[in-house]
Amino acid sequence: MSQYPFTTVIGLEVHVQLKTASKLFCGCSTEFGAPPNTHVCPLCLGLPGALPVINEKALELSALAGLALHCDLPPVTKWDRKQYFYPDLPKGYQTSQFDMPICADGFLEIEDPADANQTVRIGIIRAHLEEDAGKSMHDEVAGRADSRIDLNRCGTPLLEIVSEPDLRTAEQCVAFLTKLREMMVHLGVSDCEMQEGSLRVDANVNLHIDRNGEVIATPIVEIKNMNSFRNVAAALAYEVDRQYEEWETKGHTIKTHGKRTFGWDDGKQVTYPQREKEESADYRYFPCPDLLPVRLTEAQREKVRSMFTELPQQARERLQSQYDVTAYDADVIVSAGPEMLAYYDSVATACGDGKRASSWVQQDVMRSIKEQGISVDQFAISADQLAALIQCIIAGELANNRARDVFEHMLDKGVAMDQAMKDLGIEQVDDSEIESLVADLLSKNPRVVDDVKGGNAKAVGALIGQARKANPNANPQQVRELALKMIEQM
Repeated sequence: MSQYPFTTVIGLEVHVQLKTASKLFCGCSTEFGAPPNTHVCPLCLGLPGALPVINEKALELSALAGLALHCDLPPVTKWDRKQYFYPDLPKGYQTSQFDMPICADGFLEIEDPADANQTVRIGIIRAHLEEDAGKSMHDEVAGRADSRIDLNRCGTPLLEIVSEPDLRTAEQCVAFLTKLREMMVHLGVSDCEMQEGSLRVDANVNLHIDRNGEVIATPIVEIKNMNSFRNVAAALAYEVDRQYEEWETKGHTIKTHGKRTFGWDDGKQVTYPQREKEESADYRYFPCPDLLPVRLTEAQREKVRSMFTELPQQARERLQSQYDVTAYDADVIVSAGPEMLAYYDSVATACGDGKRASSWVQQDVMRSIKEQGISVDQFAISADQLAALIQCIIAGELANNRARDVFEHMLDKGVAMDQAMKDLGIEQVDDSEIESLVADLLSKNPRVVDDVKGGNAKAVGALIGQARKANPNANPQQVRELALKMIEQM
């Protein structure tokens, strides 16, 4: 147990790969999963004479992210060369932004996980645009102790979002990252797939220890190699304990020791030292001679503003008020992504019943998509088709169970609703036919009649199965209501 109280001080550096079809300064594809070193060109490989051309879409997405984070968009931004030598950086420098980033001075507000009634404002120092490096793969082949380089990722547009050191707990960090990721995906800035490397997180952490009124700061550590939000939380929790123990046993403070870079070992659940942290002077920044500064025109700014849609929390509130769904249902739909939200909006608007649409989308559409491993854009049943199916339920033309039979048939066979109903032999039953069927069932089930008259209305449920057996197209709800009405008149 710590002898002295302390405050944990955390700042995050979040690297977001932008959702562009081509790289930041060349036309190579950014598609993930291609064979190594197939999406490269002379520029990616750092060959002499290859000159960069700016990807305008990357500028737009960066500005869009900046608007969402309440950042200023300076009138002019420029490019700088950041010098460092890694095997996966063939040019020997990274084209980045040093003193004039594309976005600056913003914030993101989160709910404090320790108190849902409190919000915490996390400052955003900057969000700068840069090209990604390649990927080093160590000991990838069994029986070999070598390293291989894949430069497919080299040059992919990367937005680095740097927070103020305003975070105090690992739980706050996870809340910040969760909200930031949802926002970037919702706006189409990035797909933020951590397993594909399109969202990467570094955490800068140290402790401010109160020793009898004197505040002592431990050396800052930057933690890397965290490939999930769970790992971010685990790494921070471990590092806090490690830093306090190091201060108690060795007396290390920010005045005696410089900033260091640590890695995170997920298997051992420990942080470990990698190197002394470079400062900006070590990178020898200087303006990139191959790229002119960028001035965002008013037309470009207006285009970015037109791309700015409602944010996830606004979407949740709108679904609740517009379609009368619960907060939980709205959260599930919005959290499923912008494509699912658009699909639900279309279904709910077309069928006129937001609650039924919510139920079908969550229980049937999301389940089917998960089972098939596809996106909603690839789903076989369009929003209009699902809305038409729900309208048949509302009109009493289909019972829920029969509607699900139709849904599954549409899914399996790839046919429209009318054809599915024809294939399944589903026909609308005439009211007089249902009346005759219910009257016959009541005459054959006097005990049910007596039970209902005795106050047990649920007893009529025994007739539903018999009705469906006699006529599969009979609507259970219609049978139930008609049976109760007939018994009441007996």
